[in-house]
Amino acid sequence: MKKSYSIRVSGKVQGVGFRFYTHKKANELEMKGFVKNMRDGSVYIEVEGNTGRMDEFISWVQHGPEWARVDKLSKQEKPFEDFDDFVIR
Repeated sequence: MKKSYSIRVSGKVQGVGFRFYTHKKANELEMKGFVKNMRDGSVYIEVEGNTGRMDEFISWVQHGPEWARVDKLSKQEKPFEDFDDFVIR
């Protein structure tokens, strides 16, 4: 079974490699979608993938790389877009 989410992460998440490591983790877990910085200092992710691996991905995003600080994570299930891969935008 597959899931698809939009995720917004706030805190110290820009300038700390958050997008790079999110991309790396998504590829390890065979997730599809994208990650991008937002003007308000948050990071926005759209991700699709296997339910079990999605749980692992979201768990990782709740903490991010060791020098990041995630203060808030919001996620919302969304329709599938059938992304080809996971990219940094």
